Parts: sequence; C-alpha cells; structure tokens
Amino acid sequence: MRIWASRVLRVHDLDVFYGLVPALHGVCLEVQAGETVCLLGPNGAGKTTTVKSIIGLLKPRAGQIWLNETDITGLPPHRTVGLGVSLAPEGRLLFPDMSVEENLELGAVPPHARARKREARDEVYGLFPRLHTRRGQPAGTLSGGEQQMLAIGRALMARPRLLILDEPSLGLSPLLVQELFRVLSTLNAQGMSILLVEQNVVQALRISQRAYVLELGKIVMQGSSAELRSSDTIRQSYLGI
Repeated sequence: MRIWASRVLRVHDLDVFYGLVPALHGVCLEVQAGETVCLLGPNGAGKTTTVKSIIGLLKPRAGQIWLNETDITGLPPHRTVGLGVSLAPEGRLLFPDMSVEENLELGAVPPHARARKREARDEVYGLFPRLHTRRGQPAGTLSGGEQQMLAIGRALMARPRLLILDEPSLGLSPLLVQELFRVLSTLNAQGMSILLVEQNVVQALRISQRAYVLELGKIVMQGSSAELRSSDTIRQSYLGI
C-alpha cells in the first residue's frame, strides 16, 4: 500500500483491547505534513490508548499505523522514536533528581538526534528560555508549567517528524496555558507536524487545522477545526454554550 509522502501519520481501522475489554473500535485518523490535528473527547474515551498504540506501548488487535510510508504497527517504542515519532506524555514522566539539561539530553536517543544534540538543545532553550535559566536545576524542583516545558523539550530533542502531546495543559494556570499554546503554534508555523490530545477544547481548536472527536473508543466527529468550533454538538457538549 502506498502512503502519500505528505501524509505523516495514518491510523486505519485500529482495534485495541485491554484483556477482553475493547478500548478502541475501528479508529481512523490522519496527520498531514506541517499540520496540527487535535484529538478531543471526554475522560475514558480512548485518547491516551490511541497515543500509546501509535508510539508502540500497546499492540493493536487489528488495524494499521503508518508513519510516512513505513508500517509501524506494533513496533516497540524505541523503534517508533527512531523512525520519527516523539511523545510528551500525560504526567510528564521526568527524572526528578536529574537536571533540566540531563533530562533534555535523554530525549536525543535516535542516532540522527545524537549527532545534532547541541543544536537541538539550543533550539529548545530558544523556545523555552526558562529552561535555559534553570538548566542545572533538578527537574523535580521546577514548577508544573516548567516541567511541562521540559517534557515537550525532551520530546523535541529526538528531532521528530511527528510530535504527539498528551494533555499538555493539564493542571497549568491560564497564563501558562496561553504560553504553551503559543509555543505549539510557533512549532507548527516552523513546519512541525503535531497530534494534540487535549481537553482544553477552545485552545485546541484555535491552534489546530483539523480535529477528531473520540467517544467510547470510536471516532464520532471529524472535520476542520473551524467546522467543529461552529458545531452545535461541540458547543453544547464541550464548550457549555
């Protein structure tokens, strides 16, 4: 099967189970090159399960996942990262006793990233100047917002083709949420392809080009972000208006 070069990610008819319990049913989604796509839905809808399946932490029962022209279905995480998928996970999962700079350098795992580690680190510090100021500080002493910056920076150190973010604004103050989404918009403007899993529907639809809505493990709506913003279903169910 040929996948167009402009299509960075294609998920087709994905079924995932936890034991005997179905978690995803026939999920299909795409991310084009240079596009931000958001995946919306309530808690328990299957958003994180989708992300874990893409990155290789869960093995699908059925379906396929393509990165550009490569079938990555069921590959372990170190292989998917090496091929160009990078995840800033929910909960950040930093090493609290290691410094900011040491946490960043752990992200430069693929050989192509190790070769340009210093350049990538400088780019991360350019996006997040606070991290440069605190580069020698243990990650566990950072504020929640700074830890989220570090989690995203670590993911960027792998120099990914596709950046996946799982609930990046969770627990952040409104001011830091604005800063976070400004940085994501900057990355997208620079050509980064982004899959954004987010419960902040207003902000997610504002910075993305397309969106999917997941409920009970199934895609129930999809379209341009502008279309979903004007949808009565989205307005009533997620925006409360």
